[in-house]
Amino acid sequence: MTIQRTELLSALRAEAKPILETNSLTRRFKDLTAVDHLSIAIQPGEMFGLVGPNGAGKTTVIKMLTTLLPPSSGDAWVAGFDIVHQSADVRRVIGYVPQLVSADGALTGRENLLIVAKLYHIPRRERAGRIHDALDFMGLADVENKMVREYSGGMIRRLEIAQSMLHRPRVLFLDEPTVGLDPIARKAVWEHIRRLRSDFGTTILLTTHYMEEADELCNRVAIMHLGRVAAIGTPAELKASIGEGATLDDVFVHYSGFEVDSGGNYREVSRTRRVARRLA
Repeated sequence: MTIQRTELLSALRAEAKPILETNSLTRRFKDLTAVDHLSIAIQPGEMFGLVGPNGAGKTTVIKMLTTLLPPSSGDAWVAGFDIVHQSADVRRVIGYVPQLVSADGALTGRENLLIVAKLYHIPRRERAGRIHDALDFMGLADVENKMVREYSGGMIRRLEIAQSMLHRPRVLFLDEPTVGLDPIARKAVWEHIRRLRSDFGTTILLTTHYMEEADELCNRVAIMHLGRVAAIGTPAELKASIGEGATLDDVFVHYSGFEVDSGGNYREVSRTRRVARRLA
């Protein structure tokens, strides 16, 4: 009986262990500290948002956690794997949807997913079923044989999410998943992101400029400013922290010192417009 109780308690503790954790994670570019001693912990199944003005360090965090950029100092673990010393293991258990378009417009939706299936060494006997299920889940089954260049912006983003989920990752990273989309397409993508969490229990970390998006989707939100976390909590907690009737926009302004403005500088505007044009 004692052994069974000990095993049960150990199992409960294991379940409560963060699936993603950073400890003083830092990234410097010469004299610029883009991410400054970031320490966060994300629980399994959580949808966690990073918000902040341009240059706050959000994308740099994503690039370090997906092993695309080595940290200058500090540590981070994804699904128990060290991002530096076990980077190959990290890549096997994550999905990643970058800001820029990652689907090939010269291929069909199904062909894009087939390439991903091969890259992740999904067994041949399982590929057709997984591809069908992914396309069906994202509402793209009826256009699987259509060239992606003929897809709408929302359809392309849903295809990219399908690509990122094909190998059934434990953690999904979405870097500004609705950039360049109109409000209707944006909300359609929101619904599919919610379903990933509710149907599969996927842990999701997303960056966004849209406070409404963070409010709608995220269990918790971290507001970044100059590479540091200025505030963290549920949307309700963050709003309550600055007074009754506050919005997440108000929270953003209070903790970051910036007005809510996703316009960015020349480089950011050029990138966003380039993405929007390709998605259009």
